[in-house]
Amino acid sequence: MAQQEFSIPSLMNRLGTEADAYQLLEELRWGADKADVVCPHCGVIGGHYFLTPANGSSRATRMTAKNGKVSERRVWKCCSCRKQFSVLTGTIFHGTKISVRTWVMVVLEMCASKNGVSAREIERKYDLTAKTAWYMLHRIREAMKQDPMAGLLRGTIIADETFIGGKPKNRHADDPRQRGAGFSDKQPVLALVDFETREVRSRAIPDVTAETLRDEITPQVDIEHSQLWTDELRAYRRIGEKFNSHHTVNHKDGQYKNRGATTNTVEGYFSQLKRSLDGTHHHVSVEHLNRYLAQFDFMYTNCKATDSERMVRLIDNVAGRRLSYKPLTGQA
Repeated sequence: MAQQEFSIPSLMNRLGTEADAYQLLEELRWGADKADVVCPHCGVIGGHYFLTPANGSSRATRMTAKNGKVSERRVWKCCSCRKQFSVLTGTIFHGTKISVRTWVMVVLEMCASKNGVSAREIERKYDLTAKTAWYMLHRIREAMKQDPMAGLLRGTIIADETFIGGKPKNRHADDPRQRGAGFSDKQPVLALVDFETREVRSRAIPDVTAETLRDEITPQVDIEHSQLWTDELRAYRRIGEKFNSHHTVNHKDGQYKNRGATTNTVEGYFSQLKRSLDGTHHHVSVEHLNRYLAQFDFMYTNCKATDSERMVRLIDNVAGRRLSYKPLTGQA
C-alpha cells in the first residue's frame, strides 16, 4: 500500500462516518485489498469474509445492532474458527465506547506532537471526560511500547541515567519518597541509545548500582559485538568489561567527547523527555512512568519519520495490547 499522508484537517474530511474510520483502520492494518485480514481468535490470515448486513441497506457498512439501532461497525467472520471479529478486536481499541473517528484523530495527535499531548487537552478538544481522555492516552502509549520480539541492540551503544521527580518542597505529605538532598528522592531512569540508528530504549530502574545496570543492559544488547559509551560513573565499569570495548567521557573535567565517544545523544533525549514531562504532563506517577517512557522512546526512535509514518507504525502495534482500566489503576 502506498504511503498515505495524514493531517488533522484531511482526516476530518475523510472520516465522515464511523464506517469510514473502520475502513481506514482496516487499510492500515490489513492493506487496501484486505488480503491480510488476521483473525484475532485463531490467528489465521486471509480467506475471511465481510458480513454484509441483511437489513436492506444500500451501504454495505451499515448493520442493525441488537438494540435496533443502526450501527456502522464492520464485522468479519473467520473462515477457520467461524468466529466474528472487527478490526478493533484484541487491540488497544477493544471494547471501546468512544467513536473510532475520535480514536483515529487522537492517535494522529499523539504521533504528531513532539512534546506529547495532555489528557486535559484531549478532554477539551474532543468533549470527553477527564477519565476517558486519560485512559485513551495510556492505551495509545501501550501500543508505543517496544515490540517484545525486537532484537538486541548491536554496535555502538550509549548508556546513561537520569533522575525524574519534582523538588522535595513540593511533595505531598503522604509521598513515601525521602526528602533528603541530592537524588535520593527521585526516580532513576536508564536509557540505551544505538548511536547509528538512534533507537532508544529507556525504563525506570530501582537504583544505579552495578548489579542493576548489568541486569538492565545485558538482556537488551548483543554485548560481545558492541562497544559501550558512558560517563565516568563507576557502576558502568563492571558491565563495560564485558563489551567489545568501553569508552568513557569525564564530564567533571569538562570533557564531552573522548576519541569520538560521547554521551550527548542520550543527554539530548533526556533533555527532551524532562521538558515534555514538566511542560505537558506536569506530574507523572512512578506507577505509570514506564508507559510515558515508551511514548518518548517511540517518538525519538522515529523522529525522522513523518507524522503519517509514525501513525502507520503505531497502528501496526495495536494488536494483542489490550489494556483494561482496573489493572491500569491498580483495582484488579
